[in-house]
Amino acid sequence: MTTAFFTGFPGFIASRIIREAFENYNYDRVYTIVLATQLEKAQQEKKSILSKFPDKEIVIIEGDITLPQLDLSDETIIMLQEQVEVVWHLAAIYDLAVPRPIAWKVNVHGTEMMNLFVESLPKLKRYVYFSTAYVAGTREGNLLETELIRPNNFKNFYEETKFEAELLVDQLKSNLPVTIIRPGIVWGNSKTGETIKFDGPYFIVNMIDRLKKLPIIPYIGHSTSLINVVPVDYIYRAAVYLSEIEEAKGKTVHLTDPNPHPVQEVYRAFVKEITGKTPRGHIPLSLAQASLSIHAIRKKLGVEYESLDYLTWNANFDTTVANKLLKNSGIECADFIKSIPIMIKYYEENKHNKDFHIEIR
Repeated sequence: MTTAFFTGFPGFIASRIIREAFENYNYDRVYTIVLATQLEKAQQEKKSILSKFPDKEIVIIEGDITLPQLDLSDETIIMLQEQVEVVWHLAAIYDLAVPRPIAWKVNVHGTEMMNLFVESLPKLKRYVYFSTAYVAGTREGNLLETELIRPNNFKNFYEETKFEAELLVDQLKSNLPVTIIRPGIVWGNSKTGETIKFDGPYFIVNMIDRLKKLPIIPYIGHSTSLINVVPVDYIYRAAVYLSEIEEAKGKTVHLTDPNPHPVQEVYRAFVKEITGKTPRGHIPLSLAQASLSIHAIRKKLGVEYESLDYLTWNANFDTTVANKLLKNSGIECADFIKSIPIMIKYYEENKHNKDFHIEIR
């Protein structure tokens, strides 16, 4: 049975991928590289997973992907080289407000170190790298999976550094069995609402929830854009499936919503579900931007300033490659608007738990 190596554990997506792979009998043993600061949390997640899969094995290794040889001993590297056949690289700084030096160190330099490690594995069957659909930066129009075009600008340092990191992995396709995953904006489980943090689309949910006592909640601007939000269960099910099929070798895949909704429709559905009212009127986007430039207001509303950039970005993620590869899998992306009641129910149950909320800079 295949042995896999993961970065990004005990993060939400990495943990769910491991569960899915165990459920599908893909792996018997998984190695995970974890920072010292995350060891306790990783041990707790390991215990939770193995309580459902007692015949499987998760080996937690302390290390650091930004250091040479991942900060692992020669003995550990040799042991991994003898066993590891599939590598999943999910570790990254996902914060839209992240400063450039931190993002570059983890997202770009960390991927350089991971690539060197992957190139040293003689038994490698697949290298799965998690990028993001937003490597497109400020490019608009129909964005193809087969393109990796440097945009004129990026909306934030997260996008920029993920683009640079994907370039590094893309260059390995000619020599290694690489599959690059580009998710859209990921939210929780479409069936249970479960998530571990309220970021991405939850920033708008935070704002609406904190303004719900107002007599009127207006729209923000007059956007005609689409917003691409995908449930985590689609991501982990599709990613595990793609990691197993030969046709996905050498491919870059948009795991995005093939039928995204307009921003205004999603916003209206959020307001209706949270407040029972329909939004009325509009505030100019420039006013919203000016307000969120003030830290105290961002913190009060639970919104990162950078999230506004995605409300007026006119782009569509083409999913031709994804559609072809997933055609016979039975795996489909749940409709986001239909899932909003489940999403908000879980949010309401956990919104007072500080562990779910992102520190607003």
